[in-house]
Amino acid sequence: MKKYFARMRSKERRPVRKPISKILWSTLGAFVSIYLLSLFSQYFSPQDGFFLLGSFGASAVLVYGAPDAAFSQPRNLLGGHILSALLSVFLVKFFGDSLEIELLCALSVSLSVLIMHFTLTMHPPGGATALIYIIGSEEIRSIGWFYPITPIAAGALIMLLIALIINNLSSNSKRHYPLYWY
Repeated sequence: MKKYFARMRSKERRPVRKPISKILWSTLGAFVSIYLLSLFSQYFSPQDGFFLLGSFGASAVLVYGAPDAAFSQPRNLLGGHILSALLSVFLVKFFGDSLEIELLCALSVSLSVLIMHFTLTMHPPGGATALIYIIGSEEIRSIGWFYPITPIAAGALIMLLIALIINNLSSNSKRHYPLYWY
């Protein structure tokens, strides 16, 4: 037991804070992307904030706060969200009536992790995207197979376009996006 708990001790020191310029670019990117998604949502679905999902907030943190991380690259941003959304719709369409909601929740997130691992599209907010559909309102579920297209693919594409603009505005040669497309 002692060896097990010893594994939980710190192995390294915490990283130092990023330079203020990086912090400000990250803040600007997150603000612009969520603001534009909010405007887009108000324009196309003023009653329900349809395009403004919690998983996009988490994506903003990754894409702007850590644009050089593997989780933040376009392949991961788009693939993680879209594949997880497809999986959750599949689960509800084929097993929604026969499985309890708790099991669907667990399956949606765990199978999203599995799919993202196999497709090299790991994007942690993808798990939230899958879960949102499973626990979502009847209105969200009623869009069925369109859920992966809109709001998911459309919202992720908007976020990607803004990330391409904002993350490349900095004069710092080390801050560029993406590191790779595929």
